[in-house]
Amino acid sequence: MSSSRNPLHLCSCNNTLALDRDALSAQCGSRPVHFHTALCRGEIGALETEFTARAQVYIGCTQESSLFGELASELGGGASCFNLRETAGWSTEGANANPKIAALIAAATLPEPDPVAAVTLSAGNNLLIVGEAGVALGWAERLAGRFEVSVLITQQSPDAELPHARAYPVWSGEAAAISGRLGAFQVSWQQQNPIDLDLCVRCNACIRACPEGAIGYDYQVDSARCSAHRACVAVCEVPAAIDFERRDTVRSGSFDLVLDLGATPMLQGFTLPQGYAAPGRDPLEQALAVQALGDWVGEFDKPRYVALDPRICAHSRSRKQGCSNCIEVCSTRAITSAGDTVAVDPYLCQGCGACTSVCPSGAMAFQYPRSEDIGLRIKTLLSAHREAGGGTPTLLFHSLEAGRALIDRLARRGKGLPANVIPLETWSVDAVGLDLMLASIALGAARVGVLTAGSHDPGPLAGQARHGATILAGLGYAGERLRLIECSEPGDWRALEDALWNWPVPADTFRPASFRPVARKRETLDLALRHLLAVAPAPVVEIALGQGAPFGRVEVSDACTLCMACVGVCPASALSAAADAYRLGFLEKNCVQCRLCEAACPERAISLQPRLSFADTVRRSVTLREAEVFNCQHCGKPMGARPVIEAMLAKLAGHSMFAADSARQRLSMCADCRVIDMMKTELKPEAGLKAWDLNE
Repeated sequence: MSSSRNPLHLCSCNNTLALDRDALSAQCGSRPVHFHTALCRGEIGALETEFTARAQVYIGCTQESSLFGELASELGGGASCFNLRETAGWSTEGANANPKIAALIAAATLPEPDPVAAVTLSAGNNLLIVGEAGVALGWAERLAGRFEVSVLITQQSPDAELPHARAYPVWSGEAAAISGRLGAFQVSWQQQNPIDLDLCVRCNACIRACPEGAIGYDYQVDSARCSAHRACVAVCEVPAAIDFERRDTVRSGSFDLVLDLGATPMLQGFTLPQGYAAPGRDPLEQALAVQALGDWVGEFDKPRYVALDPRICAHSRSRKQGCSNCIEVCSTRAITSAGDTVAVDPYLCQGCGACTSVCPSGAMAFQYPRSEDIGLRIKTLLSAHREAGGGTPTLLFHSLEAGRALIDRLARRGKGLPANVIPLETWSVDAVGLDLMLASIALGAARVGVLTAGSHDPGPLAGQARHGATILAGLGYAGERLRLIECSEPGDWRALEDALWNWPVPADTFRPASFRPVARKRETLDLALRHLLAVAPAPVVEIALGQGAPFGRVEVSDACTLCMACVGVCPASALSAAADAYRLGFLEKNCVQCRLCEAACPERAISLQPRLSFADTVRRSVTLREAEVFNCQHCGKPMGARPVIEAMLAKLAGHSMFAADSARQRLSMCADCRVIDMMKTELKPEAGLKAWDLNE
């Protein structure tokens, strides 16, 4: 455990959880440990003493974290609260949870990781309200005092009436597109209404002049009722607000916030950008959305959730597309193609981390927390659990909000977490990729569960788990070692209970690894796989994997001409060209199966085979194809790889320029010999027309 002398206070919460005082005190070493029954009530004086001495105190209670935080702030100390009650003590196996409690204490008392780089969001109160006239104008009237309101009417409502005072802009039209982010939304629309509401003076003359009653008090023309008599145009001669022949119909504007009241939101996607609300037609949801929008006015710092290393990004090379996994799984459209690499908009990114899970090269790295920081927590939890006498632990990854709510509900209403299930909270479970799953198993977890509550899309997560399960089964590890537990709402706590309590614990145990997960995803995977192979019940040389796996080999057919186009596009240096011969080399350890080589090959000679090989050859370059040198038939000078030259000869043999034998023979000559042969031919009298006789 940490060598810090900062005191630790543990509370049994009115004796509802069992705390082994002697064992926990011994496991905490030199750290002062204090035990309580009602720390937040009659025994709070112990904390006041610590805070007065300006101590940083660790407290095993999160229910009263606000109280402890306020007290610490008032007295000059510091409070770090963590949960032992719902995560360990409140369980039908709470009496056996001492090893888990020791593990949770060890993780909670780790030093704080370095702060994550941040970006600043800034938004004013310029609000665009989009929707049917009656609803949109109704909300505009309510919010005009709090926001700089603008209204875009997208649907007619003849009974709705524009306000008599022109207090804010009102436009009409069909919403065409919206883009941008909080503080910088760009909205465009097509003005379909003949009445330009900017020019309209709201005199109602057009309404009175229209014999069909096709114009309502929202100043929208009902084209189905209008008979084109144009009486309205005549009475609007001075303002000239009505034009049935208008051509310049495209309108646009910039806004800080958008309230979209349409039945179908203009923006589609699982995660909407901050500052954009689409509550639909429900009045209560609209009121809640309006309240939330007010919280976005101001300046905010948000973490830069993802770090991109463009040097190893396998997205594209030489205008050939390879891996687009991150673009496909991004729920906020924050990732876009940017030439050979991708670009991440940190203002749109909301930190789901799915891109980092599916990135085969590790070019995308999650930062909140960093891989090495969560790796340290994994190792600390499992090591402390083992040192406290625990066996066959299960590591349960869960999200900060939705996952915690489910675990709390399970502890309060059900059997709680089993004693051997150690929860590990992270910002987003979508960032728990293959590297963290297999590293957890290698470091001593008998099983790894991922609670999908809060997941943006469990699909990519399931794909990572399938690859991991295939690898573990291939190495002989029996039983279900990796499981996705798909629960989404706090009411699903019974499904969580069934998934955990009815999950058989593997009988076999093995020596845990001693490595610590590192920042590079491929390096962590390599460390985990090498250890899992070393202690595997049934070591093998090769495991076949499914499509989308980040490991595999490249296969080259006889159609390959050794043009080396594949070498030029390989982002991981898995393919190489020899300097001393026409030879294509392959280093399987580096291959990320991005398919760039396959896309770049002009002969379609390359195919990929997803697999995980433990052979020694994966760590050294092997020859995929080698060819003889083609020499000039006249002087013997090397011209290139024989397959390349022969392919060229075959393609040009039927061309009219090479119909003569002499012209075809020149194709087998080097550049110098070709020129010499042409000049000799041109100097012969019988050659007829000379090259210098040609005018053009």
